[in-house]
Amino acid sequence: MSQEMTFRNRHIGLSEGDQQHMLNTLGLRSMTELSDAIVPENIRKRREMSLPKALSESDALALLKTIANKNTVVRTLIGQGYYHTLTPLVIQRNVLENPAWYTAYTPYQPEISQGRLEALFNYQTMVVELTGLTVANASLLDEATAAAEAMTLCERSSKSKSKRFYVADNLFSQTRAVVETRAQPLGYEVVTFDPHHPPAFEDAFGLLVQYTGRDGSVVDLRPLIEQAKAAKILTIVAADILSLTRLEAPGHLGADICLGSTQRFGVPMGNGGPHAAFFAVSDPLKRSIPGRLVGQSIDSEGRPAFRLTLQTREQHIRREKATSNICTAQVLLANIAGFYACYHGPKGLTAIAHRIHAMAGRLHAALVEKGYAVNPSFFDTLSVTVDDVESIRQHALTAGLNLFVADPHTIGLSLDEASTEAELEALASVFKVNLTDRRETGLPAGLVRKTPFMTQEAFNRYHSETEMMRYLRKLSDRDLALDRAMVHSLMHHER
Repeated sequence: MSQEMTFRNRHIGLSEGDQQHMLNTLGLRSMTELSDAIVPENIRKRREMSLPKALSESDALALLKTIANKNTVVRTLIGQGYYHTLTPLVIQRNVLENPAWYTAYTPYQPEISQGRLEALFNYQTMVVELTGLTVANASLLDEATAAAEAMTLCERSSKSKSKRFYVADNLFSQTRAVVETRAQPLGYEVVTFDPHHPPAFEDAFGLLVQYTGRDGSVVDLRPLIEQAKAAKILTIVAADILSLTRLEAPGHLGADICLGSTQRFGVPMGNGGPHAAFFAVSDPLKRSIPGRLVGQSIDSEGRPAFRLTLQTREQHIRREKATSNICTAQVLLANIAGFYACYHGPKGLTAIAHRIHAMAGRLHAALVEKGYAVNPSFFDTLSVTVDDVESIRQHALTAGLNLFVADPHTIGLSLDEASTEAELEALASVFKVNLTDRRETGLPAGLVRKTPFMTQEAFNRYHSETEMMRYLRKLSDRDLALDRAMVHSLMHHER
């Protein structure tokens, strides 16, 4: 293979002639001289890097495959904000694997980004409908950092001068870790509480609770929110977006902010993440919301048009005064989640959630009948008290299942869209219980969703693969991405 056909030359792109032209333009003689001019001596590495001889692209891929094949691949049911999902093939082919969508990043020029903006507007509408709040942004980095953003939003917006922030003890561990890390340099006092038995809250600027919790139990938000409001504390709910098709929306229960991950809406597991976070607020907080928002307006000829609104908070414009960094917006993954909602619609999403809950209910009934202590309320996650956690975990691994060790006496599992009857039977075998048609209902009667959602045309029209394919093509034809042209980005140059 000639030098011009190597992986390096295909992907780096600069030929020797290009390098010399660049150096001549800069008035320099060599790349070493360029490095001397721009890299401070105290961080400059003068030694050659100790690297093996370069492999060809095909040889490197073969080696990586050999290494990957040494892994033992099991079905992971740990939950905790990460779930298996079934990406519809029409979305996988036409969005995830399509450069018209995966190279389209930040729509700095809305007039040539109408397709992208409509897709993100659908995403925002989906979030508003499911959370029951007024305004949603066009995604953030992940659930944990979104929670930290919500905490600082509350501190900015609260009338309280207190630095106290209440955090429920049912948060996912990664969410709690990020919140505490962000709070420390800001001087916030993080106070833990039991959301099932809320205390008499003292003066504080905000409160954060998980719905449903890390142990799978469903918190009744109403008394919690009522107590917080009486103490003039802003309330944040970290929610499972799929569960909101079956559980009443936090906004309808009085929450000020609702956030979470959209990963289980068709987004493949990205080796642990991150996955696009949703973030919605009540009307009084709409001008403090982090990230970017897409709005619908009309153009100079009176036709409907989409545009970025309230984007003056973005990092590339306000720099150190910005409330968030535009790079934290997960545009491709947000689009996948939004299109997943369009493809399934409200009935399809509810059916997926109902099936998951029904399977969890059957396993729950079998566990309780055998005498296990299990959380009485649940959506998809069961926390089981056992005598020997390690024995259960090893038995599950032998069956090809990876369960969550919550503590020395509790093992957890979360069912999802990819769960099957065979998998349920395998779980029953791990716990030595017998499945029947009997199932427990884990949703508290007073929290079952009664309000309609996602009645807009976008969520009730594109349910066939052909209709969805045509819609995706129509939107990409209204856009400009790297499959057709170079899109100039100021993102990294204006910080």
